[in-house]
Amino acid sequence: MERTFVMLKPDAVKRRLVGEIIKRIEAKNLNIIALKMIHIDRKLAETHYGEHREKPFFKDLVDFVTSGPAVAMIVEGPNAISVVRTMMGATNPFNAAPGTIRGDFGLDLTQNLIHGSDSPQSAQRELALFFPEET
Repeated sequence: MERTFVMLKPDAVKRRLVGEIIKRIEAKNLNIIALKMIHIDRKLAETHYGEHREKPFFKDLVDFVTSGPAVAMIVEGPNAISVVRTMMGATNPFNAAPGTIRGDFGLDLTQNLIHGSDSPQSAQRELALFFPEET
């Protein structure tokens, strides 16, 4: 079993897509171990997206992710990281395949609905940031 961090970003919450996205995760037979709605503060957002700090989109990304409530989850299952990443689709929703979350619902490169850990190392780091009580 593998665990990954999944965040439904403020646009997913605002557009009322949380239930649909959770339904898709559960339909893949992945288990949601923990779930909470949170308002991410700047410090947490800047730490979470720290690898992008020097990139031109960093400020917009932090501004966006702190703009409203988000849903944080621990998702578990066989190959959970790659399964979730495949379900999410390409970062740019205009390049995401139909049938993926971003391909079906994405409207913008920055506001792209969902974040999922991209490796076991990032999953461990992100889970510790958002669910310190579980790690």
